[in-house]
Amino acid sequence: MRLPELAAALNMPASDLPDVEVRGVTHNAAWVEPGFAFVAICGARFDGHTFIPDAAAKGAVAVLGEGLAGDAPSPLPYLTVPNARAALADAAAALAGNPSRSLRVVGVTGTDGKTTTSWLTRHLLRTAGLRTGLLSTVGYELPDGELRHFPAHFTTPEAPQVQATLREMVEAGGEAVVLEASSHALALDRVRGVDWDVAVWTHLSQEHLDFHGTVENYFADKRRLVERAPFAVLNVDDPWTAQLRGLAPQETTYSAENQHADWRATGIEERATGLHFHVTSPLGEFGAHLPMIGRFNVANALAGMAAAAHLGATLPQLVDGLASFRGVPGRMELVPGGEADPRVIVDFAHTPPSLEKALTTLRATTAGRLWVLLGSAGGPRDPGKRAPLGEVATRLADYAVFTEEDHRDTPLEDILREMERGAREGGGENFTSIGDRREAIRFVIREAQPGDTVLLAGKGPEDTLERDTEVIPWNEVEEARAALALRA
Repeated sequence: MRLPELAAALNMPASDLPDVEVRGVTHNAAWVEPGFAFVAICGARFDGHTFIPDAAAKGAVAVLGEGLAGDAPSPLPYLTVPNARAALADAAAALAGNPSRSLRVVGVTGTDGKTTTSWLTRHLLRTAGLRTGLLSTVGYELPDGELRHFPAHFTTPEAPQVQATLREMVEAGGEAVVLEASSHALALDRVRGVDWDVAVWTHLSQEHLDFHGTVENYFADKRRLVERAPFAVLNVDDPWTAQLRGLAPQETTYSAENQHADWRATGIEERATGLHFHVTSPLGEFGAHLPMIGRFNVANALAGMAAAAHLGATLPQLVDGLASFRGVPGRMELVPGGEADPRVIVDFAHTPPSLEKALTTLRATTAGRLWVLLGSAGGPRDPGKRAPLGEVATRLADYAVFTEEDHRDTPLEDILREMERGAREGGGENFTSIGDRREAIRFVIREAQPGDTVLLAGKGPEDTLERDTEVIPWNEVEEARAALALRA
């Protein structure tokens, strides 16, 4: 795309701009390649304008920003835009050829349940015959079904990476995509250039207040997805849903508890083979089987079915799709063991509500003792949830092991002390703290007995562990396998 064409796509004046080729766009000077446009974003810590010389030295051909300070000249053509982050997203979409317009796009947001619902919806759409891709916190898949991960320096996909991935899906013959939309992605316009077809709302609870400030701000940022989609799938069991009704031109509702929803479940049973329940829906009534642990996954299944049905999935396809779903890596994932081993589950639960759900679920299906291992993230990331995590763990499990979980630059001792305080204030003394996560996993799996259940919470499918300034490779399932092998 030529620079004047890009300016026109952004509704900016194109006169007096050099007719140069623009090959890409980024807001990080370190990622600039020859022919890129550089977006100078004024953030909380840095002003992107200070990196314009670096971008120019790496071959940038233009700068987009909200205005140069004073009389400081730019060595590159400068386009003044109303909002730099919005311009980054719009430019990325334009340069990628607006790939989402060639796809049926399902967006999923909420605090808990996003990832499971995203993976389940992707599976249901594939069962219905649509070549479907996936973009989630676990990774991304093209329609070929192979799970991929972004390079390490793209720890959170920005708008250019989102658009490039969508373009890759189109070129691979994709017809649909399910995109997990986090509050950060919505607030920072990382998914601004996406044309949504369906918005799925799972559930809202307190999280990321270090970024959003208040729960109300957190809700407002997530609400953007529903506001931008022509069709919404809403969870009527969530109190926040009342404020979402009517925002989308069309909507449907689901519930695992409320019998006034459009998609609703009754007769829920947890068996050795998974969840069995009866569904009443706009497509008719039917019996459903989902081979997963946890009654809360019934709601995720209803949401996925409602979204897939809107895109054309039939009732038989939904029934077959549910029964053949094999879960999500790191979400209530069972680690294979022997008859003399405890049952070991790896799950991403890292908030007090999600941990409570996981432990309550496992308690109902555990013959012996219930153990839990968990930590809490460091830095400014919701320090207020550390004590509640300790309280929930010791109240609902027979024994808790507190350990590290990406403590970053926060002293691990401070995090463990807060979790211990929450446990004690809740009346719990059934815990120990082991700072090294590998040692902690080996301890809890060694101490547990056959018939017991061990929940390894917090890391789930993440492939790194952030310890102080060090980022080390990590695989929770493999760590659990190694610990089980040591029992032998």
